[in-house]
Amino acid sequence: MDTQPEMVPGMSPAALAGPTIYPWDTGPAVAELQELLNAHGFKLRIDGDFGYITEAAVKEFQRQQGLRIDGIVGPKTRAALKISIQPGSRILRLGHKGSDVCELQGLLRVCGYNVQRNGIFDKETKKAVIAFQQKHKLKANGIVDSITWRMLRGKPLPPAPPSNKRWFLDVRKWW
Repeated sequence: MDTQPEMVPGMSPAALAGPTIYPWDTGPAVAELQELLNAHGFKLRIDGDFGYITEAAVKEFQRQQGLRIDGIVGPKTRAALKISIQPGSRILRLGHKGSDVCELQGLLRVCGYNVQRNGIFDKETKKAVIAFQQKHKLKANGIVDSITWRMLRGKPLPPAPPSNKRWFLDVRKWW
């Protein structure tokens, strides 16, 4: 029943490493877990608190993936979370790890940036993201949001909503 997810080519085993997280733990590892669960379609508040709602989401994810349903985020659950994540389903920043980071690094390489494709959002990846954002006149903060994803994939930005250039006079305000 415990199946090992298939590794993404080029992805470092270090991209899947991390502590075992238990229900009622708190801290940044739990916040990252909540981000990953949200990227998989769960609706959790990212507060770094592994309460009963986060535990229920972990158990449901484990059930969906055919993993042992225990609510504990060990190596197999963490690997499944990080390997099965869809690129663009979460905002990426320094320190993130997973197959979506590997995809980001692959797109950066296609665009001519010399980054290692290992699935770890390190300083070199951040520098390449900032350079890409500057080149395309985006907010150059090193954070990969939906706009940066669209540009990396070669898709045009959605059109800006039309601005209202008329003045409206509400005569009710004068009486």
